[in-house]
Amino acid sequence: MESNQTSSSTQGTAVTGAHEAFKSLNRTANELIIGQQRLMERLLIALLSNGHLLVEGAPGLAKTTAIKVIADRIEGDFHRIQFTPDLLPADLTGTEIYRPQEATFEFQQGPIFHNLILADEVNRAPAKVQSALLEAMGEHQVTVGRVTYRLPKLFLVMATQNPIEQEGTYPLPEAQLDRFLMQVSIGYPDAASEQLILELARQQARDELGETSAPAMMVTQEQVFSAQRGVLDLYMAPALQEYIVALVLATRDPGSWDKGMSRLVSYGASPRATIGLDRCARARAWLDGRDYASPDDIHAMIHDVMRHRVLLSYEAEADGVTVDELVNRLLERVPVP
Repeated sequence: MESNQTSSSTQGTAVTGAHEAFKSLNRTANELIIGQQRLMERLLIALLSNGHLLVEGAPGLAKTTAIKVIADRIEGDFHRIQFTPDLLPADLTGTEIYRPQEATFEFQQGPIFHNLILADEVNRAPAKVQSALLEAMGEHQVTVGRVTYRLPKLFLVMATQNPIEQEGTYPLPEAQLDRFLMQVSIGYPDAASEQLILELARQQARDELGETSAPAMMVTQEQVFSAQRGVLDLYMAPALQEYIVALVLATRDPGSWDKGMSRLVSYGASPRATIGLDRCARARAWLDGRDYASPDDIHAMIHDVMRHRVLLSYEAEADGVTVDELVNRLLERVPVP
């Protein structure tokens, strides 16, 4: 009994330390990335939920900078991969190199073996590259020839898409979109944030002209894993779990709640949406310092979890209906426990 109590106390202390580390990381990140608090929060939630993030926004909105700020302050390594039409799967996963001295082949790991990955303009790569990325994201492994290699335990992909340019792009297949925990759409900052960005950019330019030290690492990998365990253990009432299931089922058969919506959906959200919404709601509550999840956590996360998983019909597209609008209608009709 005493051993169990000691173990529980140690685990509780680790989770508390992890929470303080993440609070400090969140505060510092929002000081360095102005006007993108929502993106920074979603990045941390994806990390806490052990998931991947798809970010859609115009150029120049600090998407690359956001994940670099996080990566600089987490124990682990970071790599940026620029996706282009001529990219090959081996450029992502690595390849076997022949060593003539030993007359053997040696596997040379590719950039996918890093802890934090930025897949920049992911929709510009062809299908074979997308297939390699799909295995890495879904299975935490890559297969080269007949050999399968495990990826690091701490592994997060943040992929970006540019909504402005569609020429020379390959639309991501639904199977790959479903592997992303969330799809986040970001916009331009307001005037006050833009002014702060101007001041920060000038200060950073001054720092680059002088000698600057590397940022201090704030979060260890063990703290990340402790935080992930804390999120999984966070309390969610059974009624809220039933509410999540009801919302996901409503995307598959919206006509059961409103006959006028039955023609809007071709395919509803998969069970991954149920799991993802549960994880994200818990992670948001944990990040907020609470030991329980609430309906507000579900409502705050549902659009990012559903946005890329619900396939609208041609009628909905013709009427200009978006997935966000559909989800809003369902939130109005499905009763909150």
